[in-house]
Amino acid sequence: MSREFDGLYARVGRPSIPPERLLRAQLLQVFYSIRSERLLMEQLDYNLLFRWFVGIEIDEPI
Repeated sequence: MSREFDGLYARVGRPSIPPERLLRAQLLQVFYSIRSERLLMEQLDYNLLFRWFVGIEIDEPI
C-alpha cells in the first residue's frame, strides 16, 4: 500500500504520515484508554512496545 500512497503525498511542505501508522496509533489510544492525542504522543515517545506496534523506529522522532 505504501507505494500507492507515496504518489498521493505532497512533494512540498510538511511530510505526510502514512495512514497505516495513524490507524495503529488510534487503535492504541482506544485500547489503552488514552484520553488525548497529546498523551498518546507522550506514550509513543517512551514506550517501546507502542513504537513497535505503530512502526516507528527507536531513534525516529515522534
